[in-house]
Amino acid sequence: MKLVIAGAAGRMGRMLIATVRETPGAALAAAVDRPGSEAIGADAGVLAGVGPLGVAVGDDVAAALDGADAVIDFTAPAATVATAKLAAERGVAHVIGTTGMSGEQLDEIAEAARRTVIVRSGNMSLGVNLLAALVRQAAAALGEDFDIEVLEMHHRHKVDAPSGTALLLGEAAAQGRGIALGARSVRTRDGHTGPRRPGDIGFATLRGGSVVGDHSVIFAGPQERIILSHHAEDRGIFSRGAVRAALWTRGQKPGLYSMADVLGVG
Repeated sequence: MKLVIAGAAGRMGRMLIATVRETPGAALAAAVDRPGSEAIGADAGVLAGVGPLGVAVGDDVAAALDGADAVIDFTAPAATVATAKLAAERGVAHVIGTTGMSGEQLDEIAEAARRTVIVRSGNMSLGVNLLAALVRQAAAALGEDFDIEVLEMHHRHKVDAPSGTALLLGEAAAQGRGIALGARSVRTRDGHTGPRRPGDIGFATLRGGSVVGDHSVIFAGPQERIILSHHAEDRGIFSRGAVRAALWTRGQKPGLYSMADVLGVG
């Protein structure tokens, strides 16, 4: 499959280029970055540290998508929405790892998915998506005597909170409980908050150092706690999952999919 990497100059972009190079059945068709980026014109392979690939980094997303099979996108919300519209116009599959999108932006992604295949996930790793399935099962099995708290930690440069993965896990817990996460999530606690409301799903965010991603879902019940955790040690787990998702899109009908669909762990 001919793949386009958006955000080629970023940490994930570079890793995705390297992963595409080493994945059978995948080929790098184009690499793009924001206009004005110092990476424009550079060989994508050299940028990724894997040697020349003969693909220069550009800044014209529309041109890059022409003739491509799929685009993998770990950029910023506004850029991802713009790419989704361009990909939908061309019938190019879109794998989205971008986090921090607003409700309106997510609606625009869903609209684009009416015309092409979109796989969107707050985390592309096999382990995290297996964890989400376990969280869903545990939340369904345990009653409201067990309070649910989602704890996450990332590196100091991460700009959105809670992380996309934390929200994915919170959504899994909400699905298990049969409730709407938006109506029952607690994102901040400060000052005199009063007692915890039964059935709420709490989030706690930590930032520091070079942590790739640590996530735990705590089920705190009477006299016992169950803690389900995942610790990412290398971003390669995300790039490998994203490329796997891109290959999976071939032959799929237009629609909005998740990594649970790709991995068959829903």
